[in-house]
Amino acid sequence: MKITDLLGMSLSSLFKRKARTILTCLGVVVGTLSIVVMISLGIGMKKSMMDSMSSYSSLTQVTVEQPDRYSDDGKEKSEAEMEKLYLSDELIQDFKEIPHVVDVYPVLTSSAIIKTGKYYTWAEIKGMPHDVLVKSGMKLAEGDYPKEGELSLIYGNMMITQFSNEKTNAGGYWDTGQVPDVDYMKDTMFVIFDVDNYFSAKNGSVDENGKPVKAPKKYIIPTAAYTEGGPEDYNLYAYYVYTDLDALKRVLKKEFKNSAIPDQPTKKNGKPYKQIFYNQIIIDVDNMENVTLVQQEIQSRGYRAYADAEWIQSEMKSMNIIQAVLGGIGAVALFVAAIGITNTMMMSIYERTKEIGIMKVIGCRIRDIQALFLIEAGYIGFIGGTVGIFFSYLLSAALNYLVSSSSLGQEMGFEAGMKLSVVPPWLAFAAVVFAVFIAMAAGFLPSLRAMKLSPLAAIRAE
Repeated sequence: MKITDLLGMSLSSLFKRKARTILTCLGVVVGTLSIVVMISLGIGMKKSMMDSMSSYSSLTQVTVEQPDRYSDDGKEKSEAEMEKLYLSDELIQDFKEIPHVVDVYPVLTSSAIIKTGKYYTWAEIKGMPHDVLVKSGMKLAEGDYPKEGELSLIYGNMMITQFSNEKTNAGGYWDTGQVPDVDYMKDTMFVIFDVDNYFSAKNGSVDENGKPVKAPKKYIIPTAAYTEGGPEDYNLYAYYVYTDLDALKRVLKKEFKNSAIPDQPTKKNGKPYKQIFYNQIIIDVDNMENVTLVQQEIQSRGYRAYADAEWIQSEMKSMNIIQAVLGGIGAVALFVAAIGITNTMMMSIYERTKEIGIMKVIGCRIRDIQALFLIEAGYIGFIGGTVGIFFSYLLSAALNYLVSSSSLGQEMGFEAGMKLSVVPPWLAFAAVVFAVFIAMAAGFLPSLRAMKLSPLAAIRAE
């Protein structure tokens, strides 16, 4: 018997018993709906968590910092040992040779006082290579990235909360609840890099010769841009000020030409090195799964290396367990539907005993008879699974609307646009395939019974 004949006969047989077929398919619909929605909840929670984490940190980066002068056993490293461990341009080239490393770039951090009008704040200015700044992904509300080698600043959106009134000492945003009246693009922004001398002069301190400390130079540095977000919208760039690395190096060398640059290592005699060393080296890894390998390689070389991927992977393991439990709960409904399919197929065999006998007598192969009932069960699984997927998408959309637009979702901590349920195409396809498989597995035992029926006994059956 041709496969097309088997498909046609199976479909025709199902339509002869419409009520029973619909009820059996309904069980598969409920089972498929349950398993898909349950798994989609797990996927949605994982995606929401990953999106949230990616706004706070990078998932594929390793941050390298200079090791401590003292080892774990309390032994002090020699000057020569420390010099080899300083974060230099040569070290960056070495790190680029590590497997799975995509890019390596330095970060130079400088403390500074920023003043405008009656407001001032302490800030960390981070110098990064121009191409890294442009590709960083920071979203700019106004302005553009500095030109290569240009000394201009990008302010993080939460930096505004750090400004306070210098005259009244009333405190900043977190004390008063009011956003300071600072316009980065229009106001003149003064930057003071010699923070120690600034406070010494402000407090009336004297130098080693007994003379009053002179106030350090104030640099007027234009604003290139500031990032998107309100004063409480935290992200990876919110609390810092950014500029071109070469421009920052240039101004620091100018400001501290006769002394050591703050936070830079010095020789034993207190004199500075000619080279400026970096505070951090950032390593971009090709995949989050390889972050730990790169991190361990860096640590084996004596450096401090940390990555957010460590605790992210730990959280992902917990989410995978939750997703498996949810999927298991949904699968129970589908297995209950499988019992209904088994019952339907057994009833079909009892009702069609004479038909089966006639098919055997006229020479129909036993395997074709078995295939006939398996295909019927497969049809039930396919129809129920497909309809179940349709309702899964509807229910998923309803859940997402509920958590993103209603007060209930806000009370649960869901932000606008966040999805609680995500049904990717692979899940829909896998659910239909699984429903067909379960249905055919449920129809296997009844199909064996149909194969074993005696032709003469079947023909005599009423």
